[in-house]
Amino acid sequence: MYVVKTINFIFAKKVYNLGRILAIDFGKKRTGIAVTDELQIIASGLTTVSTDEIFVFLKAYVSKEKVDLFIVGKPKQMDNTDSESEALILPFLQKLSKEIPQIEVKRVDERFTSKMAFQTMIDGGLKKNQRKNKALVDEISATIILQSYLYNK
Repeated sequence: MYVVKTINFIFAKKVYNLGRILAIDFGKKRTGIAVTDELQIIASGLTTVSTDEIFVFLKAYVSKEKVDLFIVGKPKQMDNTDSESEALILPFLQKLSKEIPQIEVKRVDERFTSKMAFQTMIDGGLKKNQRKNKALVDEISATIILQSYLYNK
């Protein structure tokens, strides 16, 4: 004889009005983009755009989706000083705050994200030719930056 138990779940209907968090792995040629879901729980790669077109992309995206926060990678050396790439990012940050002033910007240490992205591609079973796709590396790097922020917030 088996006893069957019925468990009733009660779900409270809550309305969340959170926007997405968008992470940016800024590069000289390409910029990787990752976003969260509306509940700001899951980080997913979105795309890689040409750095020349980053503001066109960001303005179009924020006009379609609610974005609460931009996370921008902060490249650092092993001794915790800024890397040479930071000189390229600072003008981008100034323009970002002028072009889209309503969205706050936070920085996250991006050391090793490219290496971690490449290892993720290997672990994911991508073939050698597929791992040469630098745009995919940038997108995965942006996702790792966003995951880091979510984990530490």
